[in-house]
Amino acid sequence: MSHAGNHHKINYIEFVSTDIARTKEFYSTVFGWSFEDWGPEYISFTGLGIDGGFMQGEPKPGGPLVILYSADLGATEKAIVAGGGTVVEPTFEFPGGRRFHFGDGTGNVLGVWSE
Repeated sequence: MSHAGNHHKINYIEFVSTDIARTKEFYSTVFGWSFEDWGPEYISFTGLGIDGGFMQGEPKPGGPLVILYSADLGATEKAIVAGGGTVVEPTFEFPGGRRFHFGDGTGNVLGVWSE
C-alpha cells in the first residue's frame, strides 16, 4: 500500500504512556476510541482526525512524537541532513514499515516513516 499522496505530510502522532491498559481504558471510556493491540507495549488508533498510538514508557520533555510520511525514506533522510538536521534515532523496522527520528536543529524531534 502506497501513501504517496501523503509525502512529507503529518501522518501520525505517537504518545508515551506509563500504563498501556489504563490508557486504553481511559480513552475508550471517556472518548469512545477503539484501539488495535501491537503487543503488550503498543496500541494504535485510527479514524480520529489523525492516526496515532501509545507506546509504553516514561514521557519525555517535548510531548508527543509527530511523525511524517515519506514516499522515499532515504531521500528524506538525506534532505534533512543536507538542511542542517540530524538523525537522532537511525532507521528501524516496525510492523508495517520503517522509520527514523530527526532533530531539526531548533530543539524539535520528529519521526519519518515509510513502508
